[in-house]
Amino acid sequence: MKKQIKFCLLYRDMWQSSGKYVPRVDQLVRIAPAIIEMGCFARVETNGGAAEQVNLLYGENPNKAVREWTKPFNEAGIQTQMLERALNGLRMYPVPADVRRLMFQVKKAQGVDIARSFCGLNDPRNLELSVKYAKEAGMISQAALSITHSEIHTVEYYMDIVDKVVEYGADEIALKDMAGVGRPVTLGRLVKAIKEKYPHIIVQYHGHSGPGFSVASTLEVAKNGADIIDVAMEPLSWGMVHPDVITIQAMLKDAGFDVPEINMNAYMEARRLTQEFMDDFLGYFMDAKNKVMSSLLVGCGLPGGMMGSMMADLKGVHNGINMFLRNGGKKELSEDELLVNLFEEVAYVWPKMGNPPLVTPFSQYVKNTALMNIMQMAQGKERFSQMDKNTWDMILGKTGKLPGTLAPEIVELAQQKGYEFFAGNPQDNYPDELPKFREQMKENGWDCGQDDEELFEIAMHERQYLDYKNGTAKKKFEEELEKAKKASNVQVIIKEVKTPEVKREELIAAITEKEPDAKPVVATTAGIVIWELAVNEPSMAAPIGTSYREGDCICHIDAYFGMDEIISLFTGKLISVIAQQGDKVRKGDIIAFIK
Repeated sequence: MKKQIKFCLLYRDMWQSSGKYVPRVDQLVRIAPAIIEMGCFARVETNGGAAEQVNLLYGENPNKAVREWTKPFNEAGIQTQMLERALNGLRMYPVPADVRRLMFQVKKAQGVDIARSFCGLNDPRNLELSVKYAKEAGMISQAALSITHSEIHTVEYYMDIVDKVVEYGADEIALKDMAGVGRPVTLGRLVKAIKEKYPHIIVQYHGHSGPGFSVASTLEVAKNGADIIDVAMEPLSWGMVHPDVITIQAMLKDAGFDVPEINMNAYMEARRLTQEFMDDFLGYFMDAKNKVMSSLLVGCGLPGGMMGSMMADLKGVHNGINMFLRNGGKKELSEDELLVNLFEEVAYVWPKMGNPPLVTPFSQYVKNTALMNIMQMAQGKERFSQMDKNTWDMILGKTGKLPGTLAPEIVELAQQKGYEFFAGNPQDNYPDELPKFREQMKENGWDCGQDDEELFEIAMHERQYLDYKNGTAKKKFEEELEKAKKASNVQVIIKEVKTPEVKREELIAAITEKEPDAKPVVATTAGIVIWELAVNEPSMAAPIGTSYREGDCICHIDAYFGMDEIISLFTGKLISVIAQQGDKVRKGDIIAFIK
């Protein structure tokens, strides 16, 4: 009898691995019938990850979006699947236990069947509550292994995690090969080990196409007992996304597996609608390089899902890095050369930071550190001189146990800063918060919503929820979209008045030419600039001539995780302010100059 293989369509992850946004709920509802009519999907990934933050950024209610999007699949008998980040829930930083518990209750009530839970550090302690709360809510609990490749991440290493999550009660195991760097034979051995020890456990494989291993890995895991394969579809398949269902179906059929047939008329309709959504507005936020596979990822192991944000970061710091190199009499870098430098720096710093699996949010922490290292070295400074709060929390053990060993220079740097390492349960660092948010809803006269879903939303995404409620989010998105449309038309760019970003670049160029010894103050994260002096004045910053010593706080950035201090790396006086009070900056942007 042929072994049956089922398919899961990653309609959420397809978009988030390609660009910044996912379709609006009205678009999702339109494409659902075509996906159902294709007849080949047992599961569809409908939500989770950052998708529900995107709803808020659009000015949409994410609870309404999840309910409307899952409904047609529920009615068709297709299971719906979400992605959640264990200790971090649906965001990039830790979540209190009571909010995590409510999340599963809300998502089950909204029509989501399966909770895929992963810990970016593969710390079973972070997964324990996810398994417990998912099953308590009546969901299928799928514990995901964050797959990466190193001497540490062996079959035995992963089986230790499997043993613990099965003991917790996990119904299924996912191999989350988020960078596609898992080696096919090793992944096959891992699936075989899981199936031999736990034959009742369903195993699902998820692999990004980026470095090119995922098709071979799919065949190996299928041969060794995998039950479900995650797939994508055109025009978003391949590149930094996932293999297309057509290729995977044909390969597995030839290998003798029982796989479902594909209604090609429905496939073409779903393909057409997806392209329509891209042409409508989503394509404006996609980098063309994300459609290309790259063997460079084999070495650095960065996940396909973060390529969009990484390319945006590179563009943001490219000019600044070249300015530093130029001032130092060094050769400037092309964008491709900078990309290679970044990949090489990630490969260098990764083991020194304890080999965290390169998955959200820890892939961002490692990448951010590598990027800031490149900027610092371009100025003749040492590595690791700028790391944000979240990166330090990871290093110090506050978000879980690192798989590897920290380099001595990282430990020494932590000691110099007076930081303490934490060995307890990460969840203990984050006390319950639902009563506080329930009171906040009451004070504002807001309803907690069906199944407390509005309460959950503000507790999980407080800043974005408040912006959604007051209309700021929708306004900002519409402005961003209009700007993106203009930027896509070269003729319009030539004719229009110079933007503030262009003026900033001109100002930076003028200062570096006039004051070659001036030192830049650089944004360590993206957000809104808040100057410590005259914070109530929208156009004021610290006065020119203000003196700073090395280590002084110059200003703050209101980032997604809270206020981040911008520390002076130099002793001197403020000679120019580039980013004023309330200005939005990207990571790596120059805020001011000190001399």
